Amino acid sequence: MAGFSKAVRVAAIAAMMALPVAEAASAAGAIERACRQSDRNAASPRLCRCIQSVANQRLNRSERRLVSKWFLDPQEAQNVSRSDRRSDERLWQRYKTFGAAAAQSCG
Repeated sequence: MAGFSKAVRVAAIAAMMALPVAEAASAAGAIERACRQSDRNAASPRLCRCIQSVANQRLNRSERRLVSKWFLDPQEAQNVSRSDRRSDERLWQRYKTFGAAAAQSCG
């Protein structure tokens, strides 16, 4: 993830912790459940609740579902980050905002 800001890297790490499968983000609370089920040491219940809370505030359900796919196919995240499409630019900005908020709130 070289070339990405710290906030984007934190968001990616949080999402990778929280989203072992793309379908995990499709239902309310799925990020928290997936995070808790991950075998990462940092995935405490408190952190998982925090990441879910931030995602709920910053990303809509559709965005959470779409972003979750990026961690199965990181090239897709690269494509969106470099895209000139307005919809991709908006999504990428919301994703960066989510990453910054998760980094600040969830530490």
